[in-house]
Amino acid sequence: MANDLIAVYPGTFDPITLGHEDVVRRAAQLFSHVIVAVAAGHHKKAMFSLEERMAMAREAVQAYPGVRVESFDGLMRDFVMARGAKAMVRGLRAVTDFDYEFQLAGMNRSLMPEVETVFLTPGDKYQFISSTFVREIATLGGEVDKFVSPGVNQRLIEKVRSLSGKTP
Repeated sequence: MANDLIAVYPGTFDPITLGHEDVVRRAAQLFSHVIVAVAAGHHKKAMFSLEERMAMAREAVQAYPGVRVESFDGLMRDFVMARGAKAMVRGLRAVTDFDYEFQLAGMNRSLMPEVETVFLTPGDKYQFISSTFVREIATLGGEVDKFVSPGVNQRLIEKVRSLSGKTP
C-alpha cells in the first residue's frame, strides 16, 4: 500500500448495502485512507435523509481503520481536490454499469487529470444488489436482510412503517 494515498468512494448510499460495504473493504486494503462520500443527492429523491444515510454508512464502515464518512454537495471534483485524494473508487456490478461508469470516469479525468478512477467489483454474492432494488423490495414488504447489515435492515423496516403510516 502506498503511503498516505487517499481515495474517495462517492454515492448516495440510500441505503448502504453489503455490496457497498464489500467495495469499502476492498478499497481499504488498497489505500491508506478511504473517504465514503455521501451525496446530498439533490438530483434523486432519497428514502433516507442525508443524516440517516451518513449514520448508516458510519455504522457500516466502523470496522475499517482509515475509512471515514463525509457528506458532499456540489461537484465531486471540488470535494476530491479539497481532500487531496489521488483516486476515486467506483463499484461495478455488471456490464450494465460499465457504460455509465466509463463515461463518468472520462468526465472526471477531464476535470481532475491527476486523479485516477479505480473500478472495484464486489464479491460474487453481492454483484446483483442495488440500493434501488433493496428499497423497492422493502417498500413492498419483502425481506432484505440478506442484502444489508442488521442495522440498515432495522432502519429500513422503521422507515417503511413510517412512510406507510403504520405504527411500529
